[in-house]
Amino acid sequence: MASLHSDVSKKKVNYNSLEWLDEDVDFLSQEEIPDGFAALFKAQEESQSVVKEGQVVKGRIIEIKDENVVIDIGHKSAGEIPKSEFTAENTVFSLKVGDVVDVFVDVFEDDEGELVLSKDKADMLKAWDRISEAFEKDELVEGKIVGRVKGGLSVDIGVKAFLPGSQVDLRPVRNLEKLLGQVLQFKIIKFNKKRGNIVLSRRVLLEQDRERMRSETLKGLQVGSSMIGIVKNITDYGAFIDLGGIDGLLHITDMSWGRLNSPSEILNVGDEINVKVLSFDPGSNRVSLGLKQLQNDPWVSVAEKYASAQRLRGKVVSLTDYGAFVELEPGVEGLIHVTEMTWNRRIKHPSKIVNIGDEVDVVVLAVDLENHRISLGMKQTEPNPWEIVTQKYQVNDVIRGKIRNITDFGIFVGIEEGVDGLIHVSDISYTERIKHPQDLYKKGDEVEAKVLQIDVENMRFSLGIKQLGEDPYELAAKKFVPGTKGKGKITRIAEFGAFVEIAPGVEGLVHTSELENPNTAVDTEIDYVVLSVDFAERRFELSQKAATRGLDETHNKAIQAALNNETAPQNSFAEAFARAKATKDSN
Repeated sequence: MASLHSDVSKKKVNYNSLEWLDEDVDFLSQEEIPDGFAALFKAQEESQSVVKEGQVVKGRIIEIKDENVVIDIGHKSAGEIPKSEFTAENTVFSLKVGDVVDVFVDVFEDDEGELVLSKDKADMLKAWDRISEAFEKDELVEGKIVGRVKGGLSVDIGVKAFLPGSQVDLRPVRNLEKLLGQVLQFKIIKFNKKRGNIVLSRRVLLEQDRERMRSETLKGLQVGSSMIGIVKNITDYGAFIDLGGIDGLLHITDMSWGRLNSPSEILNVGDEINVKVLSFDPGSNRVSLGLKQLQNDPWVSVAEKYASAQRLRGKVVSLTDYGAFVELEPGVEGLIHVTEMTWNRRIKHPSKIVNIGDEVDVVVLAVDLENHRISLGMKQTEPNPWEIVTQKYQVNDVIRGKIRNITDFGIFVGIEEGVDGLIHVSDISYTERIKHPQDLYKKGDEVEAKVLQIDVENMRFSLGIKQLGEDPYELAAKKFVPGTKGKGKITRIAEFGAFVEIAPGVEGLVHTSELENPNTAVDTEIDYVVLSVDFAERRFELSQKAATRGLDETHNKAIQAALNNETAPQNSFAEAFARAKATKDSN
């Protein structure tokens, strides 16, 4: 009130009319207050009667301090508001004395008798009014995503609002944190001012935009047309491309003429690409897209580039049990069958020879344009060891080599690199009965054998061990011609007769009908007469009775037939030998 006192002092006052009290009183009577001040007091009274606590009113900045701003709202005293309420994040305070601002009247007089104002609360009330109006008019609001909360995000639209995770985008968003700090537009789907509850949706807007874009996209969507799209999602089997309100599937097989292990090798989410519409189903809105179809098919020029016997270099891109696929150029692959990888036929799997990523030299074996197949060979890039074998070895040559493998049917012996010779179990011994070759040999043993056969076409090299010595059956056949008498021990007994050793390792059969005593025991020495010899079947037919009683007409006929090289009659002797041989082989 200092200014009021100063104004009064400039006018003449009738001191005689004043009534002095015992103490000084700083007060002017109604009559002594000038007209201007009366008007001011009246305005203050009127403003005080209009302004109420809990309202937003306009105030004028009358002073700016270091920390606070002093604001006059027409009340008997001014109020102070912290500067921080006037500055947004990372902004500078820019107001000046005389500026008019909206403030909230919190309390006319607090405990200290001071007017309490708030800029934040004024902004909040204004925001609620603005949001309420937007909700009623179905208008959009703009807000900044400020935090991650349970079930969604917190958005600042002037006041804090909730954005559920399901309303963030058209598809579920796994990483909501990546949206923090973004300023976006939203639609208010729930509003309750009393409870302070606001729920927003961004998905509704996206769906509206998508539907609008879908309508525009469908107008130009035709099979065979080329369109620009955005890679929206990538899976193991392909990528989904947003064509503008409608998604199309770009399958991995339609991405490149070459081989792809994953779509991510050439695509990333967010990439803008040009694609071709391969098919479109209006009923289900399913669209199939192609990327490689915008490029020339490399198989069109394969006939001009590749021919049989041509030597090439390629990269191994895939392995299977039956071979390896080699990329000759993007989109053109050839198959090296496992049998064409090496001259060594013992390779069971391609991984023993090559690995994915290897650069290999190959030879074109055949080109099938209709089925897009090229047959390749690796072994053809190296000399054929079988041609070398035919130059170095002849039938009946004796060789030495190490055993590389043993099976139940024979022994494989290394001849040259990539060439093994087989000693069949039947060619190990003339006389010894062998159940399994591993009973006599083991891998790594060095053996000597005779070359029996070289078959280059079928890549077979046959060897024999028993052929290194004389065939005891051949010697016996020369010595024991039909009619020859001899003496030998019974080696084994069968139900149809007895076997007698006529030479080391050579047996003959005495049929039961030709034994003097069918109950003769093993190791019994008996006399016999050779009735017939079948060298091919390694069979000697003997008779004890002919040796002890003399030859009768039947014996003489059998002997004569054998001497004349006629086929032995199908009598009991032949049948007995057949059964005996079968029994021997099975043992």
